[in-house]
Amino acid sequence: MTQLMGRPILELPGELGGRPLPADLLAGVRTALVGLAVVGVPVLGLWVATPYADNGATGATRLAGALWLLGHGAPVLRGDAGAPLTVTPLLLGVLAVAQLYRAAAGVASRRGPRPRWGGPVAVWAGYCAVAVAVVLHCTGAGLFRARVLPDVLVVGLLAGLATAAGARSARAAGPDAPPRRPAWQLLDRLPAPLRPVGGAAAVRGAVLAAGAGLVAAGGVLVAVAAALDAASGGGHGMAVLGRGPAALVGLLLLGVVLLPNAVLWGTAYALGPGFAVGSGTVVAPGGTVLGPVPEFPMFALLPAEGPGGWRLAALLLPVLAGVVPAVLLGRAAAGPCAAAGADDSDGVDDGDGGGDGPWPLAATVVAVLAAALLTGVAVAAAGWLSGGALAGGRMARLGPAPWWTGPAAAGWFALVAVPGALLVRHRALCPATVLEADEEVDREVEGQTAEKLDADADEEVPPAARARSAERLRRGVLLLRARGYAAVLRLGGRAPGND
Repeated sequence: MTQLMGRPILELPGELGGRPLPADLLAGVRTALVGLAVVGVPVLGLWVATPYADNGATGATRLAGALWLLGHGAPVLRGDAGAPLTVTPLLLGVLAVAQLYRAAAGVASRRGPRPRWGGPVAVWAGYCAVAVAVVLHCTGAGLFRARVLPDVLVVGLLAGLATAAGARSARAAGPDAPPRRPAWQLLDRLPAPLRPVGGAAAVRGAVLAAGAGLVAAGGVLVAVAAALDAASGGGHGMAVLGRGPAALVGLLLLGVVLLPNAVLWGTAYALGPGFAVGSGTVVAPGGTVLGPVPEFPMFALLPAEGPGGWRLAALLLPVLAGVVPAVLLGRAAAGPCAAAGADDSDGVDDGDGGGDGPWPLAATVVAVLAAALLTGVAVAAAGWLSGGALAGGRMARLGPAPWWTGPAAAGWFALVAVPGALLVRHRALCPATVLEADEEVDREVEGQTAEKLDADADEEVPPAARARSAERLRRGVLLLRARGYAAVLRLGGRAPGND
């Protein structure tokens, strides 16, 4: 009785009652409100600090809601003419996906019974409820207007994908998780000469390394462009920033939010196709064709119009980005031989690469081409997400063209990684082959030397001398045994010969 009075029968969350549905709904609402606060607090702060703000608090909240929707990829209309605004601030999108992923993983990892529509589904429903409220608030007359059906569908789709990914990761990491199936079984279904055995992990690592290298190349180009613009006196970029503290802070925050977009545009520039800043424009290493561009600090980093010249050096960055994937695939293609060459302790394959033996040359090329294809698809998708429309008419097309950027990334990858991986594979296999040949030669030389010494000994020593040596050895052994026996008798108190 005391135990029942000391604690409730059903706790929240409890061991018998589980996590209730309202708690999961509130988790989704809280996740959405946190992301909305990240956007809304700076916007409201700038509205308060701006002395000439002609809009009320409703206009500021509508702007915050529109930016939040844009971060999810939802289209927004701008101005009285209803010009489409579809450029997605990728930093806000990554923040939203990360929050949803974490919330869904936390809810799905909790044990105990839950309602049928609870868990990640409830988190998604709570998030979408906030999205519906934001969309309804942003409809009607104003500088930025939302469209109810498209915006709710886009936010719901993104939230559903992020929530499903988080729930799946939590279930896969749980103690009762089913065994994972091998990833990318298509490679293992190829014919034997073209099959990179166990190459899924190596291909995945190469794709990640290539993506990181290309993103780093885009970041380097953005940093160099910013440094050159600052060294040349700022140009019209500094004129844009000189409009008061509030405008300065607002433009800087907007530049930070759009920085991932600029990095991906720099990646497209390094790959060769470049990107567009309006219809009929191109910004590429081979040359730049621009017209009037909006006054925005990030556009001040664009190169001047004319032929590329020394800017063609940017094409070397994708070459450097393909070196690490080539090394990874080459070492995986060499199999245990590369592992033995890198670590002489055990020489056992760790499962990251080539299985029981080295891949054939054709299988190595197939693995490189598979990684190149996946890299091209990922770069094309990232380029498509980073672009969009800034307005109607001429500004209806901004960013890289996916149908050019993706094939360029795959082509650069294959051009660098195919010969690089084959070279690494060759060099990883050669030391083992040379070492085995040297050991075989040493064994043959030692065997021949021993046989020659035995033959020489048999020829130089006569039979009579060998017989005398054997007789002396036998007498010495008998004498040693007699002395040992006498020493034992003395220790026992008896003298030798008194028996």
